[in-house]
Amino acid sequence: MYARWFKDGRSFDLGRMSFPELVRAYLSHPAIHVYCAGAALCLAVVLASGAGLWRPLGAVLATVLIYPLAWYLIHRFVLHGRLYRSRLTALLWKRIHFDHHQDPHRMDVLFGAPSTTLPTILAITVPLGWLVGGGLAGAAAAVGTGLAVTCVYEFSHCVQHLNFKPGNRLFRRMKELHLMHHFHDEVGNYGITSFGVDQLFGTYYGSARERPRSPHAFNLGYTVDEAARFPWVARLSGELPRDRPRRYARAGRRASGRV
Repeated sequence: MYARWFKDGRSFDLGRMSFPELVRAYLSHPAIHVYCAGAALCLAVVLASGAGLWRPLGAVLATVLIYPLAWYLIHRFVLHGRLYRSRLTALLWKRIHFDHHQDPHRMDVLFGAPSTTLPTILAITVPLGWLVGGGLAGAAAAVGTGLAVTCVYEFSHCVQHLNFKPGNRLFRRMKELHLMHHFHDEVGNYGITSFGVDQLFGTYYGSARERPRSPHAFNLGYTVDEAARFPWVARLSGELPRDRPRRYARAGRRASGRV
């Protein structure tokens, strides 16, 4: 199973998958196995610590509350940053976000790689859990919660790019807001399941009519001119960056159910 994901570089097209196919692909993804195993290990540490439940539960709650803010800051200032301008970070930026915006329906680049997500989760949750939860048990509870929430985020993110219209009004609205980030204006709606932080920092927009269409929704500002100055991502891609509004505008309407 893992050899198929890693060796073959298998790409599942979320624009063509059914919901049951997504569930099977999601459950077979190695990253999800890593996150679930890590969460189970953290739970075992909490139970074995004899620290009781209240302080670890406080760490769990703090992690759930801080996660939308952490995701917003990382998404806005790191994933949409100009990391392509350095040879040292070009490959990382290409993998963690540029490829996803170039083709938002590729499930193989939608998932974050554990080699980058795990250090980020640990850097956020270990200090938070240790402080709120009073030591090792709190840190383990926070890490486990961060891993569990990441699983939820990854599945929600997949659904948002699936050719599927959620029946629930709230989920449908979350999907519409995220698709506007991809297919209309990338400088806004940075959330996945929550857009409260976007509203707090003034990056929320509720309708495409509120803003003109961005010319960089698919290339994140890595234009042909930028590629001439900073060629590393273009060399890794084997082609110049491009914007593909017609094809992906149609794909965005399909994904949101507005065919």
